[in-house]
Amino acid sequence: MVCGGFTCSKNSLCVLNLLYILVSLLLIGIAAWGKTFGLVTSFSVVAGVIGVGIFLFLIALIGLLGAIKHHQVLLFFYMIILFLVFVVQFSISCASLALNESQQDHFLEVGWNKSVETRGDVEGYLNCCGFNEVGLNETCKAHCVATKCQPCGSILKTYAGEVLRFVGGIGLFFSFTEILGVWLTHRYRNQKDPRANPSAFL
Repeated sequence: MVCGGFTCSKNSLCVLNLLYILVSLLLIGIAAWGKTFGLVTSFSVVAGVIGVGIFLFLIALIGLLGAIKHHQVLLFFYMIILFLVFVVQFSISCASLALNESQQDHFLEVGWNKSVETRGDVEGYLNCCGFNEVGLNETCKAHCVATKCQPCGSILKTYAGEVLRFVGGIGLFFSFTEILGVWLTHRYRNQKDPRANPSAFL
């Protein structure tokens, strides 16, 4: 059967949702692994990544069940939710790609001052202390405390642009797969199952 028929649309939608399920399990697994081995101690970061993974898993499961059963209601809600996710993800990806250097510095400093646990993780990982200057009264987890530490701000700023471009690019890629999913779902909902009763459309 040509790609454009009922079976091709169904199989394409199933493959897309299986891909989303794999990505969601990967997100949950990486977050749990990072917490277990002490790479990330911030509970809010781990909980956020796991929450995104669970949300993506549930959405993909709805899409997969709707595609297998050709269930109109499930497919409708899947299409609406996926479109909303696309709008949010596309906006955030474009914003991360459009940030200039001063805006990046501002967001880095705000993030630095917001979470003590994440600050400790960064200091230990990058072997630095403080943001703009090394504070003598602040506790620091870096190994360089015994010798001389450099501020973390300068190190973070060198990587910030590359990370934002990478994250923005990945976000844009997945946002286009989401709009592809919306289009496939819309087309699949309006196609007749050739194995069903010819007189019944739904």
